[in-house]
Amino acid sequence: MQQPSMKMIQQMQNRMAKIQEELDETIVTGTAGGGVVTAQVTGQRSFKAIKIDPSAVDPEDVEMLEDLIVAAVQDAMEKASTLAEDKMSALTGGLKIPGLT
Repeated sequence: MQQPSMKMIQQMQNRMAKIQEELDETIVTGTAGGGVVTAQVTGQRSFKAIKIDPSAVDPEDVEMLEDLIVAAVQDAMEKASTLAEDKMSALTGGLKIPGLT
């Protein structure tokens, strides 16, 4: 098997940096409760925003709202992870390299 050249390694590092920048700029939305709670994270899994429809707010059932928030954030994080894995696998040719995603 041929060893990668320094030029190839630098090109891969540059592409990886560009992908990471794109992931940081990409907003992924997760939802729960049929869309009454939405959470936004970046492709790098940095939490950005939460939106709650007033219909989801019931002072008598705060626990349900808390569960919806958790579910929406988890949904967004899973989508961000999938996005990152897809972009990185395009770079690595499908090889799983620990620490990249």
